[in-house]
Amino acid sequence: MDLGLVGLGKMGGNMRERIRRAGHTVVGFDRNPDVSDVDSIESMVAALGGDDSPKVVWVMVPAGGPTHDTINQLAELLSPGDVVVDGGNSRWTDDQVHAALLAEKNIGYVDCGVSGGVWGLENGYALMYGGEADDVEKVQPIFDALRPEGEFGAVHAGKVGAGHFSKMVHNGIEYAIMQSYAEGWELLEKVDMVDNVTEVFRSWREGTVIRSWLLDLMVNALDDDPGLASIRGYAEDSGEGRWTVEAAIDNAVAVPAITAALFARFVSRQDDSPAMKAIAAMRNQFGGHAVQTEAPAGGDVEGKQGSEQAPAQAPAAREAGAGTGTETGES
Repeated sequence: MDLGLVGLGKMGGNMRERIRRAGHTVVGFDRNPDVSDVDSIESMVAALGGDDSPKVVWVMVPAGGPTHDTINQLAELLSPGDVVVDGGNSRWTDDQVHAALLAEKNIGYVDCGVSGGVWGLENGYALMYGGEADDVEKVQPIFDALRPEGEFGAVHAGKVGAGHFSKMVHNGIEYAIMQSYAEGWELLEKVDMVDNVTEVFRSWREGTVIRSWLLDLMVNALDDDPGLASIRGYAEDSGEGRWTVEAAIDNAVAVPAITAALFARFVSRQDDSPAMKAIAAMRNQFGGHAVQTEAPAGGDVEGKQGSEQAPAQAPAAREAGAGTGTETGES
């Protein structure tokens, strides 16, 4: 079949190639003329047969404004019976808006969560799609071309929005799994009894209950950069982790592991945590616990740059003229 594909970035470009390898015709448009097959979305639609329907156009651009603008444009170019597929990382609530917009012109809409990253060209893409059965059927040959070989890897998850909602939860789970591997790696590196942390991780790839593709990728990263010395400890979030937590709140579902993993990414972006400063100050106030201070310009603190500041006396002790004979534990 013929397919229009808008967005030929890292995933979109590889998807175009995989679909072509399966024997289908893909007319791709991208703002980058070096990778685009045509010079405009209008030219792409015309190349699909003009008034011939049904036509299928797959949108693979960033979520939010770019996706919304593209779908608005397609609504004016496509005909009744055609189908638009949003394969980006859109929020599931946007799917309902886009489906309603296209329905006014009797154009179908399918949302599709896509997982596979840069490996998808060779391994296939896991697909989670939502929409009416008739619309899904029109896209099915493309789903079959993109999905991995074997029994699993693709699912008609439900009505419009179900595909992106499923992909959102998938990414939330991914946050928690990666956080667990990362924390375990840090703990193994911290102790002085484990000689080769990379080999410990590698041993887990067979026969253990925590083996996974993410574990494989972690080992690959450690092989490429032992100790991960060249990587800064800073992690962005794509937005889907936040949406997962928000959906959990809306539905009164507890997701503590996913939430903690999301918050850990926020912490990673702080060179000097304001919250930890406040905690250190409070511990110093109630218990006389030492706080870390920066060295003043032109001199050291207590004769040693970066050393601990002498603990302050607890307020009650100061008033009584006593020393810092408080208990060592936090109250």
